[in-house]
Amino acid sequence: MTAHVSAGSPPVAQWRDPKRYWWLIGLVPPTALFLIVPVVMGMNSAGLTSASKALFWIGPVLVYVVLPLLDLRFGPDGANPPDEVMDQLENDKYYRWIVWAFTPFQYATLFFVAYLATADDLHWLGYDHPFTWLDKIGATISIGVLGGIGINTAHELGHKKERLERWLAKITLAQTFYGHFYLEHNRGHHVRVATPEDPASARMGESFWAFWPRSVFGGLRSAWRLEAERFRKLGKSPFSVKNDVINAWLMSVALYAVILVVFGWQLLPLLILQAVFGFSLLESVNYLEHYGLLRQKAPSGRYERAAPRHSWNSDHIVTNVFLYHLQRHSDHHAYPTRRYQTLRSWDGAPNLPSGYASMITLAYFPPLWRRVMDHRVVEHYNGDLTLANLQPGKREKLLARYPSPSAGEDPEIGSAA
Repeated sequence: MTAHVSAGSPPVAQWRDPKRYWWLIGLVPPTALFLIVPVVMGMNSAGLTSASKALFWIGPVLVYVVLPLLDLRFGPDGANPPDEVMDQLENDKYYRWIVWAFTPFQYATLFFVAYLATADDLHWLGYDHPFTWLDKIGATISIGVLGGIGINTAHELGHKKERLERWLAKITLAQTFYGHFYLEHNRGHHVRVATPEDPASARMGESFWAFWPRSVFGGLRSAWRLEAERFRKLGKSPFSVKNDVINAWLMSVALYAVILVVFGWQLLPLLILQAVFGFSLLESVNYLEHYGLLRQKAPSGRYERAAPRHSWNSDHIVTNVFLYHLQRHSDHHAYPTRRYQTLRSWDGAPNLPSGYASMITLAYFPPLWRRVMDHRVVEHYNGDLTLANLQPGKREKLLARYPSPSAGEDPEIGSAA
């Protein structure tokens, strides 16, 4: 299984990243609410006050409507950078600055929404009255979307070796109170991926709504156990600010405390809502990334090494640049520290029928999800579901529904074949 190389690629000396400026799309989520302010003011001056308030629902509209339509319009990418330019591309600071800029914009947007939700006077925006609860919920869900996309940004930062980037990852995760993800993803998920022991690897037959609590609480327990074990080996108590779970949570406590002191305790329900929406958006992505895929065990009892066949990929270009190539997930698991601009599309890796933005909506509706995805798992394993990661309570039902091609076959005929 190899990385895909596009036919007709230009000579290495002439190669330029065709997505170099597309990557700036990744800064749309943390700046979108600021970008719509002049539009809101213009609509209000034209007497379109009710319509202008709908713009504060921009977050879910962007993820659930705009991105899927753009993926449909622009389709897959598939092009990989030549091997000879990989080092140069990795070391180009331009790509790092784009990711680093996400966090300050994210925090500016968070505080801006906190202000909008509590301000008594919004005449400067053209509103005669403060935000209603419906308006506040729209803006809150939008920053929840921002927080969820922020977890993906933290994912990109948290895999890097530079101290600054690791701290930026923790700071970015503070909004959604999901700082333990930094630890669990790197030391838990990447070790156990595509196994029944991994809470973040969905099983075939498991709905998103069953997966959600297993992944949320399983990931939390795993992160704590990993740190507790680390401190046990050091002969120290895990109840320390040096514990990466505790110091990440303390960042969230400090952030929430500042917001509540400055803007008032009435914001607490909205902070909780945006956090839950944000990490739920992450979990919907977790759900689809490894659905039904399973690493096999060697005779030694150890799992085989993670390979491209253990991750669902999508190369739809718009969501790819929006999520820093997260959809090239197989290459990420093969090379976790590789920077997003150099992640490659692999020939032979299982592929989703559309981009992540389309598939997360499908995941919310289990019958539709099963209709689209279950037969793809079956095809991936050439009809032998004993090789797949199956939901324990539904294993027999799934094996009966999708019998192995050799099931019921005369053993002598089967062996002769």
